[in-house]
Amino acid sequence: MKAVLSRRAALMAVASLALAAPFAHAQQAYPNKPIRMLVGYSAGGGVDALARMLAQRLSTALGQQVVVENRAGATGMIAADLVARSAPDGYTLLMGESGLLIASSLQAKAPVDPLKALTPVAGTFIAPLMIVANNDVPAKTPNEFVAMLKANPGRYSYATSGVGTVHHLGFELLKAQTGTFVTHIPYRGAAQIVPDVISGQVPIGVVSATAGLAQSKAGKLRAIGLMTTAKLAGAENVPAMADALPGFNAAPRLMLLAPVGTPAAITDKVNEAVRTVLASADLAQAAALQGAIPAYMEPEKLGPEMQRESAAWAAIIKAQKISAE
Repeated sequence: MKAVLSRRAALMAVASLALAAPFAHAQQAYPNKPIRMLVGYSAGGGVDALARMLAQRLSTALGQQVVVENRAGATGMIAADLVARSAPDGYTLLMGESGLLIASSLQAKAPVDPLKALTPVAGTFIAPLMIVANNDVPAKTPNEFVAMLKANPGRYSYATSGVGTVHHLGFELLKAQTGTFVTHIPYRGAAQIVPDVISGQVPIGVVSATAGLAQSKAGKLRAIGLMTTAKLAGAENVPAMADALPGFNAAPRLMLLAPVGTPAAITDKVNEAVRTVLASADLAQAAALQGAIPAYMEPEKLGPEMQRESAAWAAIIKAQKISAE
């Protein structure tokens, strides 16, 4: 009887190994088909451009095509929800950005909590923002700008691409740290902000560094300061707002995320490919043209950083009594 049981146990073990072998092979062979990279914003925008730049190079590094798909809406939450509900097999990834970490605090019924439903794969870029002003605004430096706002409570207004964006909350952080009152004018996107600052329709704007630099160099508006301490190629002459507010830093972070449950062997492979790609000089040059800076971060650091950033934005939302409009 014992001999029969032993033979059955042996046969079951062999069968289990046979069933496990294809799965193990599939894991080792990753990727063996195209990978989808979802972007929560429309084609042609800054996040989309950076995602496509990264996807093109990852295709070479991973030996499989990485295809960008745009699923715009709800501050990136639609794309995040789709990725969170996808199979955790490494074939559906998300190019997320800081807006996700804001939306979950600002939206009463956010479809997904990115901190719980998504796993960090790699930090990819940061996209510095710039405070710009009409040429008739008297302030020219970060220190003069803060002094001007303090001396004129309620006199000035500032435009951003919408409520709950990093542009918006970054300036609200500045207001909280300086005790100033400036009225927020939310626009439906960024395209009209620079022309309206130039014409004086709104005196102050928070825009991408690229948009601000081009018009500043042309003398059509004034670049007051970058909202990050990171150095951006082409903006060496633009001071940081940290000159007036030590440590001040509010810049959208871009990161590659995957569904929770994705095997570590897969996320590690993608992470290594991202690290290699971001280290290349040609990518840094291409990113600079988009107003971005390669900012690789391993998942062990990215996860806690996402938690910290989410908590920081939630605190600003509460302190400044911000609600979705």
